[in-house]
Amino acid sequence: MKIVVFGASGPTGLQVVRQALTRNQQITAAVRRPGEFPVTDPLLRVVRTDARDGDAVAAAVAGSDAVISILGGSYTWKPVSIFTDGVGNILRAMRLHGVRRLVCVSSVCVAGTAAPGETLLFRTLLLPALRTLGRTAYADMARMEDAVRGSGLDWTIVRASGLFDGAARTDYTLAPSSIPGRYTARADLADALLTTTLENRFLGACVDVVTTTGTPRLTDAFRRG
Repeated sequence: MKIVVFGASGPTGLQVVRQALTRNQQITAAVRRPGEFPVTDPLLRVVRTDARDGDAVAAAVAGSDAVISILGGSYTWKPVSIFTDGVGNILRAMRLHGVRRLVCVSSVCVAGTAAPGETLLFRTLLLPALRTLGRTAYADMARMEDAVRGSGLDWTIVRASGLFDGAARTDYTLAPSSIPGRYTARADLADALLTTTLENRFLGACVDVVTTTGTPRLTDAFRRG
């Protein structure tokens, strides 16, 4: 399968690229600074792409079978539009080139409520605090999710919890929202994105990916990067 990865230069994006290459997939890494991309492989194509540039996005998507979007940024109180702008360009490019399969990353915080079984502390204190801290980003993610749902494409939205760097993939949980869990290892998120894409799983659905072993302390929850 020929897969285009937007956000490939980030910590999770690099995991997706490396894991895809071990599965012998043809990958296009769409990044703003190709010269700084740390991975090389005969199956890898690295192209200069700003997700806000519709023409550049269309050129990156041309000839592909599927798109994985891991666009994102840091928490900020300022207005955020990278999710709607970037994925909006991706949707237009996919329609232009007849590409149907899209898998994109969102956050469990977009759902607005804790999964059944979560602790009272998490439901009443931690989750509301996180939603307040990242409210502009989560609002843009919610708009992105709406656009993806209405795209008419073969889409899957994968919602991550607090991201952290695990040593290796685990026996994580991947299931339709919502499931209990506060953490997602980037290696597990990358595997979930690839598996969902390659196996055409969860078409037209939002799913949560949760790591249950080797997770960090509660005070480190929802670190981003």
